Amino acid sequence: MSSQCILVVEDEPAIAGAVAERLRAEGFEVVLAADGPGAVDRFRDRLPDLVVLDVMLPGFDGLEVCRRIQAERPVPVLMLTARGDEIDELVGLGVGADDYLTKPFSMRVLVARVRALLRRVERLRAEPHPVVRLGGLEVDRAARRVRRDGERVHLTPTEFELLAFLAGSPGTVFSRAQLLERIWDWADESGTRTVDSHVKALRRKLGGEVIRTAHGVGYALEVPE
Repeated sequence: MSSQCILVVEDEPAIAGAVAERLRAEGFEVVLAADGPGAVDRFRDRLPDLVVLDVMLPGFDGLEVCRRIQAERPVPVLMLTARGDEIDELVGLGVGADDYLTKPFSMRVLVARVRALLRRVERLRAEPHPVVRLGGLEVDRAARRVRRDGERVHLTPTEFELLAFLAGSPGTVFSRAQLLERIWDWADESGTRTVDSHVKALRRKLGGEVIRTAHGVGYALEVPE
């Protein structure tokens, strides 16, 4: 049984209870919070391995919760949204979520997304940790740090893994399907918007020229001349 801890932040008791029951049945320890301030407090107290976070919350919303916890300690965040178009809004605001689910969602899909996020964290810990330097960009896998022209850049766990993967083969174009399989552990192309959204987030933080779009194919880390 897993001893990993998941913080579930949801103000609708029926949804919170159903999610907590399913995750506990899967072997996870589950901690609950029903509002923004409570979520931040529980995060600090329990240091969870992953956060399932609703957007709409009392106190302050999930966007602010995500900003605060990511500023303290990078942690995988699965955001729950009420509308599909909220995903684009969340990415545009750069709140630091790693994946998104639109309500209503199946518990099977939620568990699969949670396990995929946790597997990525474990995989990073097990991989070799070279430092990659490309022009003014430095990616340090061991320290999980990124610098752009000497300045530290804060990335979410998924943003970091996507950048580190592309940096491992600079100039090589990877399709969205390849990136979904490698970074998100998805075997289909249903999450192409997730890839595009994370690329947008990296460009916003590192500069638009860092990742090149190969139209109709995918993305590559640009090799500086």
